[in-house]
Parts: sequence; structure tokens; C-alpha cells
Amino acid sequence: MREAGYNVVLLPGDGIGPEVVGEGRKVLAALAEGGPAPWRLEEHPGGGQYYLKHGKEWEPEGEAAARRADAILLGAIGWPGATLPNGDNAGGALVLGLRQALDLYANVRPCRLYPGVRHRISDGYQSVWQPKNVDLVIIRENTEGLYTPTRGRLRRADETEVAIDTRVITRKGAERVVRYAFELSQRRGRGAPEDHRSRVTCVDKSNVLEGCRFFRETYDRVASEYKAIDRDYAYVDAFTQWLVRQPEHYDVVVSTNMMGDIITDLASVLQGGMGFAAGGNIGDEHAMFEPVHGSAPKYAGQNRVNPFATFFALEMLLRWLSDRHGDRGLARQADRLESAVARVLAAGTARTYDQGGTATTTDAGDRVAEAIRGAPA
Repeated sequence: MREAGYNVVLLPGDGIGPEVVGEGRKVLAALAEGGPAPWRLEEHPGGGQYYLKHGKEWEPEGEAAARRADAILLGAIGWPGATLPNGDNAGGALVLGLRQALDLYANVRPCRLYPGVRHRISDGYQSVWQPKNVDLVIIRENTEGLYTPTRGRLRRADETEVAIDTRVITRKGAERVVRYAFELSQRRGRGAPEDHRSRVTCVDKSNVLEGCRFFRETYDRVASEYKAIDRDYAYVDAFTQWLVRQPEHYDVVVSTNMMGDIITDLASVLQGGMGFAAGGNIGDEHAMFEPVHGSAPKYAGQNRVNPFATFFALEMLLRWLSDRHGDRGLARQADRLESAVARVLAAGTARTYDQGGTATTTDAGDRVAEAIRGAPA
């Protein structure tokens, strides 16, 4: 552990972001009890609501803090009516801006179903998927594809006649994210639930799109270096049904930016919904972690939403810092957090509305904090 602790910057953002980040603070405080905290928390406002009030997305000191942070936790970004003069959503500087500025090229989305969590397929709250069948990670390229600013409109006489979005797939971008996927499969070491074989599935549309052909060619070139890991391929349209029908086949999945964005949200239903879906935006030097459910304006301020995605995001953050700095103490803290969350979920004592329960956001945070301290879940 660093003598002064790790600098973790919190960006609560919009809507329900401050609520779930507040619960994240609560569980971090529980983890730190009994000794000096191995982290320093520094919080900065920003986002769409901040833009509407102050005319800017965040303050310079917030951006500076994010750039020098050891790790970042982002709450949520986006608010109705908060739009920049160019038409983009205000608050994007805290998401897309940081992905580019810090070169966070791998978007990492674990999808695991914990005992006691009800999936959101078919008969909804009443049906329970087999947790042993859902344990995969989807890796999405995070800095190029359709989300690069190679787009525009042709306007004549104040009328839009043409709108163009251009997808960019580069050798560097494809190669490093595919390599990240193979390295992750190797580190996981447990393979897919159905056969325990380490496997990286390339999801694309290479039967139609030239960029996807290039992405798959790059995948094959990188895969040749990892003889012990199975190659696997799927066109994105077929993958959407295979993922739901047979999640146990998948270990690590890699895809381009937009396709990966879509399939990760689909995967969230296998783990209980977006309230359990956490993601990491990871580069070689920096990382930002977040619950990926968005700002949910209609639920803001009601103390209703599910904060477990934030707890999983914090677990990811601690593990990333542990791996990066060789800090076993942080790994133990991540294990404590995951164990506490798993016990609370299995006990069913903190089911929020999205799971058919009545627990509040703060109830869920309280139960996890108590479980960390050793109280019954």
C-alpha cells in the first residue's frame, strides 16, 4: 500500500448518481474501519445538471483531479434538457471525454448471476436462472468505432438533408482490445461454465461490414499467440439469441464499440438487470469504474434505486488497483466486499423495487456495510 493511500476520485454526476455513490462511500467506510483507510476520497461535481446551473460541465479542478487520480468512480451522467450548443448531451466530458483523454480503451463488463438474484427474463421476478450458468465478461473497444467524432450534417436553408456517422476501426485499437480479452481469459483461468475451457468469442458482423472483417483478421492474428485459449466466433445478430439461450458457453467476449455497447446491456438481464451491471473503462495507466444504469431521472431523489452495481464497480476498482500496484491488502478488501455483497444477495434482505422488493437504496447500503462488519446478512 502507498504510504499516503490511493487517490480515488468520485464523480457522482446526475440523477441517481449521487445516491448510489453515497452508498459506495458507506461501504468503503465500513471496509476501512479498524485502521487507516488505504485510499483518499476526493469528490467533484459535474454533469448535465451542473451544466444547466453553471454553464459548464465541470470545474477545471475536477478535470485535473480525474487526470491525476489513481482510480475514478463515476456515478451517472445525463439530464433532460441538458444539451451543449453542438447538440451533444452535457456531461459527456466526464464519460466520453475521459475515455479519450485517459485512453481508456477497454470497456470491461462482467456478467455474473449471484444466488438470490432474480433474472429479468420470461416470467420476471418469479423465475431464477441457474447462477452457475452465468459467469462471463464482455470486452468492448472503448475509444473508436461509431463513437469517434467523425460525423456531421449537411444543412441547406436551415434544413438537415444528410446526417453521417463514420465508423473507425484501427489496427492499434482492435489489436490492444483483443489482446486485453485474451489476457483476461488467461487470468480468469476458470473458462466457460459449460466446459471450463478458456475461450474468447469474437462478436462482429464480418459477413457484411469491412471494419468487422478487419477486426476479425486482427482477432485471428492475436489469437495465434494464445494457443491454450479457444477461438470462437459469432455474428452479432446470432449472438444476441445465443447469449440468452446458452450463456454457459461464454467465458470472455470481445467486440467493437457500438456492438459491444448493445450486447452488454442485453447481458445485464442475465444477471438481474442494470441495477447489478458494473463496468470498468480501463487503459494502460488509468481506469474509471461505474454502475452502467445511467442517471434514471424519474427515480432521482426517491431513495428507491438498486445500488449493487456501484458496489460491484468498487470491487472492480479495488482489484484493478491491487493488480496494478501489487497490493494484496486491496485484493483482500475486494474479497471482503464481494463476500458481503454475495451474503446480502443470497439472504434476500435488500431487494429493491427492480427485484420485486421494498428495500430502499440506503437499506441496501446499510445491509452490505453491516455484512462487512460481520453482522448477519
